[in-house]
Amino acid sequence: MRRLAPILALRARSAPSSRGSRAGAFRRHTRDVDIPALSWLDPPRGPAVELLDQTRLPAQEATVTCTDVPALVDAIRRLVVRGAPLLGVAGAFGVALAASRGDDVAQAAAAIEAARPTAVNLGWGARRALAAYRRASQAAGEGHEDLKRVAARGALAEARLIAAEDAAASAAMAANGLGLIPPDARVLTHCNTGGLVSAGDGTAFAVILAAHRAGRLAMLWVDETRPLLQGARLTAYEARRAGIAHTVLADSAAASLFAAGEVDVVLTGADRIAADGSVANKVGTYGLAVLASYHQVPFVVVAPMSTIDPDTPDGAAIIVEHRPAEEVTCIAGQPAAPGGTSAYNPAFDVTPAGLLTAIVTERGVAQPVNAGTLRVLSAGSSFAGGPPADVYVER
Repeated sequence: MRRLAPILALRARSAPSSRGSRAGAFRRHTRDVDIPALSWLDPPRGPAVELLDQTRLPAQEATVTCTDVPALVDAIRRLVVRGAPLLGVAGAFGVALAASRGDDVAQAAAAIEAARPTAVNLGWGARRALAAYRRASQAAGEGHEDLKRVAARGALAEARLIAAEDAAASAAMAANGLGLIPPDARVLTHCNTGGLVSAGDGTAFAVILAAHRAGRLAMLWVDETRPLLQGARLTAYEARRAGIAHTVLADSAAASLFAAGEVDVVLTGADRIAADGSVANKVGTYGLAVLASYHQVPFVVVAPMSTIDPDTPDGAAIIVEHRPAEEVTCIAGQPAAPGGTSAYNPAFDVTPAGLLTAIVTERGVAQPVNAGTLRVLSAGSSFAGGPPADVYVER
């Protein structure tokens, strides 16, 4: 069984200090990117959350400014901002936005969490910021003359902390996952998992980027990722800017790529990981896992600990979001199917733990993937006397 080298360092990328009206802008690793994926705007332009509109990439780098929670919820639902880690950050800043406006903060947190039910990080980030808001309010006391502002500062500080933690987690996942990438690797990835979904370098793409920098990456195969083409639009966009050799393929071509022996390892992210190791990720991930298993190719999921949901016992308990039929029946706004055609459009599918080679997190690698190895990572300590023979967790 392949074991990874120990983590040598945990590198945190701090958010820039406040200067002018934009604070907490999270810069990407890719070259020539002028707009961060998410920024907090202080007055006079704010309070507001400014988002790079990922629905317009790669043709146009434009922003959407959310001055209230309904606008942010709409942006989340429309996939202006997306990806598990960044949704956690966005959820927290959304609560800070509600607090700064003097809105009902608990109601705002609930609305944010409900925007995309499969993405566990979204509610996790909103709940953390809400708890920080309540702690700050309690600490200040009911009689404090500026109670709401003090509590809002608490929520904002927590949102910035979540972003900093995510950047650090991204760096740690890259270090942990690099050991699973062989020399001259041909890596297949699905959807988009880079700096556009994180306050750092991403999840699976962070490992890919680390392999590229280490001279281990020969080719990055990028699934187009139907129906919204996050692979073709976003991963290829990030790969090109990072100088990574890459090729986009139709999702349906992946099987022939495996059959030709052109894939050495599959790397994906995750939107929710159940307690038993089942992984909900962008639809199409399950099919890739089945192909990888048949062709004996390692299938590795890269995700922060915040994506592991111990309250979801197994894959069957994961609520899978279904999106509008028009995403399938139309292409670039133009009908591709006869009028009135219905569509099956789940945003995610669920891959059983038995099809996974490993889950890479910032705390280490669960290998094999099961409830036991995930509990070890979640506990933050290894088994007494070392792990048993059939369980390996690298830290």
